[in-house]
Amino acid sequence: MPKVTVDIPKHIIDDVNTHVGDGKKFVSFSDAVRTALRKMLDQFDEIDRRRGRL
Repeated sequence: MPKVTVDIPKHIIDDVNTHVGDGKKFVSFSDAVRTALRKMLDQFDEIDRRRGRL
């Protein structure tokens, strides 16, 4: 899997990390980011479908 480096403000990292760990929604920070990106791409696809771009 390719590795990606991005600059993320600390307050966003802190917010995401409140949902990461044992008994929480995501098992790792990477899992949370991948899930968020997938959801965003699905939303973009839906917008494109509604506008006839797909």
